[in-house]
Amino acid sequence: MPLLTLEQARSILGLGSDTQYDDELNVYIDALTEVIEGFVGPIDPREVVEQADARGQTLVLLQTPALSLTSLTPVLSGGSAVDVAGLHLDGASGAVGRLDGADWTGGPWTVTYQAGRTTVPASLTVAARLLLQHWWRTRYGAARGNPGGGEDYDVNEPVPGFGYAIPNRVLQLLEPFRRPPVVA
Repeated sequence: MPLLTLEQARSILGLGSDTQYDDELNVYIDALTEVIEGFVGPIDPREVVEQADARGQTLVLLQTPALSLTSLTPVLSGGSAVDVAGLHLDGASGAVGRLDGADWTGGPWTVTYQAGRTTVPASLTVAARLLLQHWWRTRYGAARGNPGGGEDYDVNEPVPGFGYAIPNRVLQLLEPFRRPPVVA
């Protein structure tokens, strides 16, 4: 599910009920949702199925925040599924541990779980709005008499790995919700 609706995007950009840009706006909405989820993890709750290995007492899920565990089954035949009632999930970090404190054995595991958020924090919605405005205002650059976006949308120093596509103020809004690093 996208972070913004088409109607919200039109309102944010002052387009009123003008539908001539709807196709382009839908692409922008999908793209900004992907970009923001790349920083903070899934927004809308969704089922995730992934293969995971465990080290010692911890198995780590890749998509955070994680809301609930559905199943853990060994990838290799001969093992038995783990009862998720006997597990502890730290949703923010994606760490899964056994309530009995035992080490994980018998993996790798196929893990099915729900990841996402039950509510969208206001700062993520504001970040989505600001990113939409930034991309919309900079899409034609000098051709619209507004080279580089101008005003509050300037990005004087590119963020490493992101160039000028994401303004620093958007990154600052995303930072408190940034996904933890994944250690291989």
